[in-house]
Amino acid sequence: MSDPGLWQTRVRYAETDQMGVAHHSVYAVWFEAARVSLFDSLGLPYRQIEAEGCYLMLTRLEVEFRKAAHFDELLTVTAWPGEVGSRKLQVRYRITRQGDELARGHTEHVATDRSYRLTRLPENLLARLSHPGGDRT
Repeated sequence: MSDPGLWQTRVRYAETDQMGVAHHSVYAVWFEAARVSLFDSLGLPYRQIEAEGCYLMLTRLEVEFRKAAHFDELLTVTAWPGEVGSRKLQVRYRITRQGDELARGHTEHVATDRSYRLTRLPENLLARLSHPGGDRT
């Protein structure tokens, strides 16, 4: 998609429960896919960040479920940077179906080196995450 931080998916049958509703566990997977897409759109793919010796360790995941998603529905997941500091960052998400909000949430990450010690975010990542565009809350 041309808009940074947008990722689309259809709800797969394997992602639903017996009631045909998307299982709560797949929202974290959808958030991650949108986050990877966001970083790609900023010109900083995860592989490049990790090649530079930085891992973005997940420290928090929050999801607010508003409406159910069902098998074969087309969903749009939007991701954008939230709070960004020298060692940690927040990514915010919204999941919609034809403009109707189904869920929102955020993840929080800390930067670590290859030995999993706390470190600073790479300057190129910090700069791009600090100035990506407006707030989408």
